[in-house]
Amino acid sequence: MLKKIPSLLIGDLEINPPIIQGGMGVRVSKSGLASAVANQGCVGIIASVGLGDFEHSKASQFNKVNNEVLRTEIRKARSLSKGIIGVNVMVVLSNYEELIKICVEENVDIIICGSGLPLDLPKMLNGKNIKLIPIVSSARAFNIIYKKWKQNYNKIPDAVIVEGPMAGGHLGFDYDDVVLERTPTLEELTTELVAFVKTLEEPIPIIAAGGIFDGKDIARFLKLGASGVQMATRFVTTVECDVHEDFKQAYINAQKDDITIIKSPVGLPGRVIINEFVHKIRCGATVPFNCSYHCLRTCEPRTAPYCIAKVLANAASGLLDDSFIFAGSNAYRCNEIVTVKHLIDELKKELMANL
Repeated sequence: MLKKIPSLLIGDLEINPPIIQGGMGVRVSKSGLASAVANQGCVGIIASVGLGDFEHSKASQFNKVNNEVLRTEIRKARSLSKGIIGVNVMVVLSNYEELIKICVEENVDIIICGSGLPLDLPKMLNGKNIKLIPIVSSARAFNIIYKKWKQNYNKIPDAVIVEGPMAGGHLGFDYDDVVLERTPTLEELTTELVAFVKTLEEPIPIIAAGGIFDGKDIARFLKLGASGVQMATRFVTTVECDVHEDFKQAYINAQKDDITIIKSPVGLPGRVIINEFVHKIRCGATVPFNCSYHCLRTCEPRTAPYCIAKVLANAASGLLDDSFIFAGSNAYRCNEIVTVKHLIDELKKELMANL
């Protein structure tokens, strides 16, 4: 009997292969990447954070600029694909509710929320059949969301993403625990969440994320009980990724020792590729700035050594002397820039070989 790649079923959505492309801000995963991924049967995700050209706009226009570009990117993705398109909206964003409203108005297929607990997300749907997926780093966090949604809105999450400590960007763990490798592994977190979900009345698909690189990894997490995976790093080095070519090349050039953890000014550990800018900030250098938009609720502009939003915007534009690049733990394994179709075909072959 021939082996068959299992589908990820989220309500009435069927995803095959069972891959969600991770949302990467600022301006890394936009409509170009999301539509290309969706065209291959996976879920394409637009990252809503910092989409607009806010650093060159009036501070008072910050929300308007970002909100309007999100709407434009969703519509563009829809024009390029008939597949499944979602949006990642960070709970910690100051314009979180406005961005969710746009996603609902534009009838995206999926809304994914992390960087905080989206406890009141269901009330924003206005009765629409949009799938809601929280990102958590523990079964305990998911339990809080599950109970709150069920009690207050008679709604359960349509799926849940469990993200481990090997992911790129900001991590939902303590800095010292990440650096000293005291955090649970993604395998442990997935196993814990699978066991917890089995105690619930309803089956809820579990999606593993953080450090998943190839089809062998995907197969391993499917065998642990996950229904699918979320992958981000691999999609950076694709032709269709919306980021500057120098950003992609930094992944290609990176060695294993070039990937490190920094303390972000927003109070979280962040995984980045080492460059001169990273060396400078580690030595105490600061980049003075005035902030009148306060895009992240957890940021303290008066004490922050630099503006994380502007740094990431610089990275997306290829201004790497004035920025750093977020990357997953396996970014150094990326060695060529390929099309999304080529990548997905490769992942499918590897997955089939390891089922």
